[in-house]
Amino acid sequence: MTDVLKEQAAVRLLAVSPWDGVAVALGVLHGGLVVALIVAFPWLSGPVFVVLALLYAVSIAWSIHSVAHNFIHNPFFSVPILNRAFSLLLSLTLGYSQGLSRNLHLRHHIGNSDRPNDRGETKDPLSIYRHGRDGAAEPVLRYSVLGFFRTDLREALDLLGRTAPVELYWTWAELVLVPVVAVAVAVFYDPWAIVALLPFWFLGHVLSALTNYYEHLGADPKRPIAWGVSSYGRFYNWLFLNNGHHAEHHFRTRLHWSELPALHQRLAAEQQAAGVRVLAWPHPLGFLERS
Repeated sequence: MTDVLKEQAAVRLLAVSPWDGVAVALGVLHGGLVVALIVAFPWLSGPVFVVLALLYAVSIAWSIHSVAHNFIHNPFFSVPILNRAFSLLLSLTLGYSQGLSRNLHLRHHIGNSDRPNDRGETKDPLSIYRHGRDGAAEPVLRYSVLGFFRTDLREALDLLGRTAPVELYWTWAELVLVPVVAVAVAVFYDPWAIVALLPFWFLGHVLSALTNYYEHLGADPKRPIAWGVSSYGRFYNWLFLNNGHHAEHHFRTRLHWSELPALHQRLAAEQQAAGVRVLAWPHPLGFLERS
């Protein structure tokens, strides 16, 4: 009876699914490992630091497309203040406001990587076609490296101010908190820890943009069932919380990540008839695809 009561309490705490307990644990673990890396920095040899910093960069892209991504679509907790706290944790772990990420990502789902209109504009601020030429996607390297600098912060904050003033307040809090914590670590602990991690932090966001690129290269922005490109490798989907089911995710945006494989089974014939693109490689390694 006690186990049953504990399980019921956990379900009440988690807003959508008990599986989100896994995502929460991974998010907390990720944050703890970033802190551990910074604390251990003075005692790490050069080669060891580079290896761990590369893993740190990969972990940023991993979280953006797994834990942080699923948290955007289905906030994990039934208690609002816990969702705020987790958003702050993600912001500090990733070095980027989760509220701003949410704003950009939801607009991404409005446009679904659409092509520019007659005025050269896209609904999706992250569209791989936004800065392309002659209707083609932008070259992957340019998209991945320059994408981080193209975020129109003023536009995003103005939109939040008009549509969600409370979210604007919290987004500003995250935007201020991240650099304040970084400066505090530099001043009171070790400035070189922050300086040394900065290029790897940027690399993490480049890898995230690269992943987004291959989640949409070959998709059809005009056909809902083909709004995304999927990759069904078991290990990839286990590690990235079913992010490989990306066509399914775009087709049913609010569906919980644990239910995406079942949706794929139901849609498989329809997807095949529609020519939904499927990668043999995980999205972050999409550049290895032959076609």
